[in-house]
Amino acid sequence: MKKVYIIHENREWTVHLTNRLDQLQVPYEEWYLDGGRLDLSKEPPEGIYYNRMSASSHTRGHRYAPEFTLQVLAWLEAHGRKVFNGTRALQLEISKVQQYLELKKFGIHTPRTIATVGKEQIIEAANEFDGVPFITKHNRAGKGLGVQLFQSIPALRNYVEGQSFEEPIDGITLIQEYIQSPENCIIRCEFVGGKFVYAVKVDSSGGFQLCPADACQIEDLFCPIGEQTDVKPKFEILETFSNPILRNYEKLLAANDIQIAGIEFIQNADGEIFTYDINTNTNYNADAEAKTEKYGMLELARFLSTELNK
Repeated sequence: MKKVYIIHENREWTVHLTNRLDQLQVPYEEWYLDGGRLDLSKEPPEGIYYNRMSASSHTRGHRYAPEFTLQVLAWLEAHGRKVFNGTRALQLEISKVQQYLELKKFGIHTPRTIATVGKEQIIEAANEFDGVPFITKHNRAGKGLGVQLFQSIPALRNYVEGQSFEEPIDGITLIQEYIQSPENCIIRCEFVGGKFVYAVKVDSSGGFQLCPADACQIEDLFCPIGEQTDVKPKFEILETFSNPILRNYEKLLAANDIQIAGIEFIQNADGEIFTYDINTNTNYNADAEAKTEKYGMLELARFLSTELNK
């Protein structure tokens, strides 16, 4: 029997999808690729494949899961299997540098960014921002890894040379211009089947941990930076959202064979849009969805069901 095969390394982020597949009575099987074997003499099972491998897998002890998944995806594609978010999607998932280069191909504005290897190179790159605020972030990230805001070079040096410095898993630290949102928010646009589903407004006043997954929000409850001091929701789905940039996003996704993604942007005081993240392992916030009765995982389950039936 043909199935939907879900490739991932974190069940907390996948259970909401499997619940929806159960609801729709879609047959599926999970491939948990934190480790495993790949026999190149064998053919993959018939069915369709959905890749949910995460760039932050190493934070859960799964250091080589993305590297192994790339080999598995190449094997599937070599045998002509239908893969959603295949090798190209994973290449972008684990490299902000490649994301920004691809965004620029489609006329999408990104913050000025310098990629560095080595602590002294981090300092030297920051000097090129001429005294304006800047942030550090990891090239292979997810969950806001390595994101710190700095107002001065001495503050950066104290961080880089101190014990709190986070070493990137691939050794590449990005120095990026800081875009100040007058509303202290970012917008995350969700796509399923390469088409826009909805936009969610995310309150960024508490810091840079902006993952919408329920598990991430549970972690926030025990972190001072995630505490809520008022009734303002952190995640709010916008009932009506329209912007010409959506067409460029959809063109980018189609050109890179990406079917499921969340793309994040921020606007400055002049209304300029800066896109800074393509998340091909996208999650959805249950509380925000319940208020509007728009459900990303249900849309995804329906999409996979339709594709399986083809």
